[in-house]
Amino acid sequence: MKLFIRNMVSRSCIVVVREVLASLHLNPLSVELGYAEFAGDITAEQYVAVNINLGVFGMALLGDHRTILTERIKNVIVEMVHYLDDLPTVKYSSYISKQLGRNYTYLANVFSQVKGVSIREFIILHKIERAKELLADEGLNLTEVSYRLNYSSVAHLSNQFKKVTGQTPSFFMRLSEKSRIPLEDM
Repeated sequence: MKLFIRNMVSRSCIVVVREVLASLHLNPLSVELGYAEFAGDITAEQYVAVNINLGVFGMALLGDHRTILTERIKNVIVEMVHYLDDLPTVKYSSYISKQLGRNYTYLANVFSQVKGVSIREFIILHKIERAKELLADEGLNLTEVSYRLNYSSVAHLSNQFKKVTGQTPSFFMRLSEKSRIPLEDM
């Protein structure tokens, strides 16, 4: 049985979920971004207890199919943009479709209905957040960031950066931490 978890978008969230489950004496087979997998079913009381305890950390169990699928799409995007060493060289639509084993058009329609933004817009938001991390935390220059995030040019990255943040990358670097958005809030 898999329990899908909303707002489980970072490696630290995995640690939190493991601790919550251990405190409830539940032993999952695995805990990954977006879900915990168990060998068998859990009781309704355990389900409620997990949900309440996750709520303290801004996470929640998911129930309906469309919401679960949307969270799975979000997790693939977060993993792709923030945690892979190199972004896929194939189209993002192909990558997401392959990861989830679903038709991309279907995924895109469900995602936009549930989230209110397109997958493309969501990817751009995450790429800009990743660009902020690379500029501020890792000290990369704009050319290196552009290359790392598979932008066609520095100008393309700069234009998207300004469109999303309202500021140029160089201005952002001067302000640094003030404009960062936690992944859980995206």
